[in-house]
Amino acid sequence: MAAMFLLGFLMAVLEIAGAHESIGICYGTLGNDLAPAAEVIQLYKTINITKMRLYNPNAAALQALRGSNIQLTLGVPNEDLMRLASDRSAAYQWVQENVRSYWPEVRFRYIAVGNEISPVKRDTASVADYVLPAIRNIHAAVSSAGLQNDIKVSTSIDMTLLSHSFPPSEGRFSDDLGSYVKPIVEFLANTNSPLLVNIYPYFTHTQNPADVSLPYALFTSPAVEVWDGEFGYRNLFDAMLDATYAAVSRAGGANVEIVVSESGWPSAGGLAATPENAFTYTKNLIRHVKGGTPRRPNKAIEVYLFAMFDENSKPGPELERHFGLFSPNKQAKYPLDFSA
Repeated sequence: MAAMFLLGFLMAVLEIAGAHESIGICYGTLGNDLAPAAEVIQLYKTINITKMRLYNPNAAALQALRGSNIQLTLGVPNEDLMRLASDRSAAYQWVQENVRSYWPEVRFRYIAVGNEISPVKRDTASVADYVLPAIRNIHAAVSSAGLQNDIKVSTSIDMTLLSHSFPPSEGRFSDDLGSYVKPIVEFLANTNSPLLVNIYPYFTHTQNPADVSLPYALFTSPAVEVWDGEFGYRNLFDAMLDATYAAVSRAGGANVEIVVSESGWPSAGGLAATPENAFTYTKNLIRHVKGGTPRRPNKAIEVYLFAMFDENSKPGPELERHFGLFSPNKQAKYPLDFSA
């Protein structure tokens, strides 16, 4: 079976005429059995993926990206936020070392200042106050380098910041998080930068499988499952994204675009976590994003699939270590056509 999957994948790669411009893949490095960065970058090129999210300024990866023409979203790790928020010179140095030293041979697209930070989450509350000051300082450093039109500075959030997401038109951020979210959204609006959002129908389904059906989460529902006024939703991904747009608009970001900075489905380790479901979700997501959502039809969605590899050192429950499209030996788990 594995050999057939790999053969099918290689056949799909050979059929690709051009890259899917809406799709990127997250390159996580929390594993002790992963291929060298140069081989990983070559794999991106082989499968015609032209966008990457990297969670920290990994020197080997940045060096390997030189001349690759891959557009990069580079992360500022959560543990660096206090230093970069408190000392503008540290932010300038960070940009000099990790961006300007590689530009323009590395095509930076976004800088994601922090990942999934919330003032009410125990593991991130202590750094929440530093997110916006760090964004401002990194943006100032990027602007000082004359790169503000080429590289947008933002942060990556998750859906836990929303208090309402159903129906999608009622999407809103939690009232007690307004003082955290609203100034970030306003800054993004003022700098014409997108908000990066991690969207996982998998977790919404598995946390409430009685009310959120598996077909609705996998893009396989044969009919509309949720009506929101005149808009009908046949998949959960669209509903979650439109709910986030509604929340961002209410927070002062009516013109702020959303980039889906992570979305994926685990192939093992939890409820509904099978290779078949992971393949179905990812295949359908790739096909779907060109068409937009019910409230934003015909507007392609920029999405970063999570993730390139299974990462055996990733903390958390077992399923967190099984989101890879590829095994660490670079063999595809299932066939995907990125030109869909």
